[in-house]
Amino acid sequence: MSRKQIDFMELAFEEAFAGMRNNEGGPFGAIVVLDGKIIGRGHNQVLLAQDPTAHAEIIAIREACQHIQNIHLENAILYSTCEPCPMCLAAIQWAQIPRVEYVMNRADAQKIGFSDLRIYQKMGIPDGVYAAELLLVPHEQGKNLFEEWERKSDKVFY
Repeated sequence: MSRKQIDFMELAFEEAFAGMRNNEGGPFGAIVVLDGKIIGRGHNQVLLAQDPTAHAEIIAIREACQHIQNIHLENAILYSTCEPCPMCLAAIQWAQIPRVEYVMNRADAQKIGFSDLRIYQKMGIPDGVYAAELLLVPHEQGKNLFEEWERKSDKVFY
């Protein structure tokens, strides 16, 4: 990863930690970058909004589209702390985002109580089959984020 990629991913982690610590939702954050500039950011707000669609990627995509006044983000990169769920993958496709970089995968999310695996299985989406290029990238913060979630005494499962 380049220094810029690391910086963008660290901002996604800042989003995730902030939302999780404020009890707004699970440990997930996302950043949308276009031409080297952040145009959207988000963290999971499922609990805050009482909205099951308020995932970090969805919020970041909405903000990015509003920022550029266009529903297509065909030259953007989405940085996410975790592999996008099937709903977020669909939004990524609708927005025409060609590349997603993420740190933790669907199995990691399952281990800390998020049930995306069953949705992937029901929809028949196997590992590594996407229209966008999804890259699993290493970053130590992923482990730290998920461990903090596991230790969190006031977390709400959904």
